[in-house]
Amino acid sequence: MEQLRKITAEEEKLLEGGQVERERYAPPGDFTVDSGRLLARGQLIAMRPHTRFAAFPEHTHNYVEIMYMCQGSTRHRVNGGPPLTLGAGELLFLNQHARHRVERAGREDIGVNFIVLPQFFDYALQMTGTGNVLARFLLDGLRKSGGGLSWLHFQTAGRVAVQNLVENLLWDLAFPGRGGSRVNQATMGLLLLQLLEELDGLEDPENSGPVLAALREVEENYRDADLTRLAGELHVSLPYLSHAIRGSTGKTFKELLLEKRLERARELLEGTSLPIDSIIDAVGYDNTSYFYRKFRARYGASPKDWRRSRNCQ
Repeated sequence: MEQLRKITAEEEKLLEGGQVERERYAPPGDFTVDSGRLLARGQLIAMRPHTRFAAFPEHTHNYVEIMYMCQGSTRHRVNGGPPLTLGAGELLFLNQHARHRVERAGREDIGVNFIVLPQFFDYALQMTGTGNVLARFLLDGLRKSGGGLSWLHFQTAGRVAVQNLVENLLWDLAFPGRGGSRVNQATMGLLLLQLLEELDGLEDPENSGPVLAALREVEENYRDADLTRLAGELHVSLPYLSHAIRGSTGKTFKELLLEKRLERARELLEGTSLPIDSIIDAVGYDNTSYFYRKFRARYGASPKDWRRSRNCQ
């Protein structure tokens, strides 16, 4: 905190009445903050304190930004939406399609920005799988056409497990030690896994409550998930919900559910000695031949051969 409270040379100029210097962050033209100006060559992730004492104008990024508030608060507008307050202990994830501006932060509003290239998340996604809301957010950022989820606000104040992981990552980036990139990638994976346990603290982004509810349904209730029932609980029509999911994710609810079930089945094959029929039932299928066909289509092997090839239990 001593390091983060220090007033930087940039902030000295702002205290004297200056404005944010766009050329510090981006080439001429559209204000797209460039990772090349913030990361050293070959670097996949870096940390920098959030710039205080001036509003940061609307911009996009060509990387994933994660902002964490250590102390105080900041007010944001994302994609022209209503003001969003990021409080101490909370996280704001922004992918490459988010348009973002930040109101003036005061001296005691201490936040940090993690600048992260998408490939840094490769190892984390191996840990979390791709059938969840965080993976969907990261993968949506890679779509040239945009769409989908472009920001996520985790209201994690007081969630000690989350804060410990963020602060471990922050410490390692501020004071590099022997761990290096692999440890940081593993820490990010653990952070994403922990956030998936904290979905009750996830604010619905961009008024996409029904879509986010559907993604939560897939993540938390994949065995018995039912879109018709969910539409009734949300008081929306089934065609509307189906269309909204397809528009935001590029996939149908059935496709998302299949991905999640197959990933969970693979995890159970690798990590347990459960009989295959029990695994098929555990992930929500009663049609064995259908499951075998879909599993082989996704992984290129039968469940039995997959388990044997990985020397699993």
